Amino acid sequence: MHKYGRDLRNPIDDGQQFIMQAGTDVGELARQLFPGGVDAAPPDAYAYQISVEKTKAFIRQGESIIYEAAFQFEGVLCALDILVRKGNAWYAFEVKSSTSVKAQHVQDAALQYFVTTNCGLLVHDISIVFLNNQYVRKGALDTQQLFSTQSVVDEAKALQDFVNDKIQAFKTMLVQRNVPVVDIGPHCFTPYGCDFTNHCFSHMPSEDSIFELPDRTAWKLYADGYKALHHIPDDYELSDKVNMQLLHHRTGEVFIDKAQIRKFLLPLTHPLYFFDFETIMPGIPEFDESKPYQQIPFQYSLHVQRTRYAALEHFSFLGDGIRDPRSELLISMLQHLGTTGSILCYNMNFEKQRIKELATLYPNFEKELLAINERVVDLMIPFARRWYYHPDFKGSYSIKAVLPVLIPELRYDVLPIQEGGMASLAYVQLKWQDDETISLQRQQLMDYCKMDTLAMVKILEYLRQVIS
Repeated sequence: MHKYGRDLRNPIDDGQQFIMQAGTDVGELARQLFPGGVDAAPPDAYAYQISVEKTKAFIRQGESIIYEAAFQFEGVLCALDILVRKGNAWYAFEVKSSTSVKAQHVQDAALQYFVTTNCGLLVHDISIVFLNNQYVRKGALDTQQLFSTQSVVDEAKALQDFVNDKIQAFKTMLVQRNVPVVDIGPHCFTPYGCDFTNHCFSHMPSEDSIFELPDRTAWKLYADGYKALHHIPDDYELSDKVNMQLLHHRTGEVFIDKAQIRKFLLPLTHPLYFFDFETIMPGIPEFDESKPYQQIPFQYSLHVQRTRYAALEHFSFLGDGIRDPRSELLISMLQHLGTTGSILCYNMNFEKQRIKELATLYPNFEKELLAINERVVDLMIPFARRWYYHPDFKGSYSIKAVLPVLIPELRYDVLPIQEGGMASLAYVQLKWQDDETISLQRQQLMDYCKMDTLAMVKILEYLRQVIS
């Protein structure tokens, strides 16, 4: 498809672009493990022949460290992130932005070993360089500690016949120019998401699809020949939860367990706090006392209702995008969350875990922070446990699924920032923007996070009306 059907590729959104750039940043930082090398990278993504020739020239010139060294053997191209000469032998390093070595990384290395050795290069070892998730930044980045290295040369050698067989199969396929008939399945998303899912799933109904059900159930149904929910026979064996979803999809009726909802709401005490974090997860730790991919809260929104019919108050915090936001966020949180009253979150485990991490980071505030966690109530519970189920939830109980059904006048899709990933990206971008753009994006971030907590206010009001 990349060869003959590139126009059918899914559009690349800002989030995907950001992930790719983050991977590039990790690769460039890893060069500090072997400084002073020469760069054989091509001028653009489709000019690798230039890179191959540059690599040959660097080797002839006696260079001992080459970045993005490219080799080609019988029409198969590979590029090595870092290639190091020691004596007469070469050591190859493939950099990954993950925190462990995965099976697909070993296959990548096996292909690189196949191409480079068949080009006549004496490759003594090939290793995966990956992020060490136990590294805690303290001051300047220590790249020697940030990265871990694991040799996979033995595994790569063991896969050489497999690689050769795959290459021959791919060559035959490309010569034929016909798209092979490969049905959709879990392989479309594992180990990576396919770039052509919009095209390959186009035969599936946009509404009434079996993919509104949990993945495992949906794929079993698909394998049995079903595509639409209304095609599933009544006697098809399904879990109780899926059967409930299917029943209400067919009838259009809403299920309400008033007794359970009433029992859930009864212990709530005023003042009520509606609280939500936004976080970033940088692979390369940006701040002291943080690890690769640690969740760093940079923003919160808080709506407060002092008594049942009191006017709402709103408080918020948003970091500047440059400094570590955690200490200022912590002080602001403690100032506004008080010491009594229920704190409502949606999917509370996320907020509670961030608060526990703040308590560990700032032990002087541990008592106050852990006391906050004792007051947290998860507003997701009535929907996750299906005490309230609407067929338009389509099996989901995320706030993005629940809100537009219960409160249609509140909509995320009218906001410039519509979900947490977009918020994280917008925050990271603040450090690169001009003043006008910074001001605009900060307002957009505050509007989005405020929507999350206002949504909880309205959902609670709705549940109270349901049982009244």
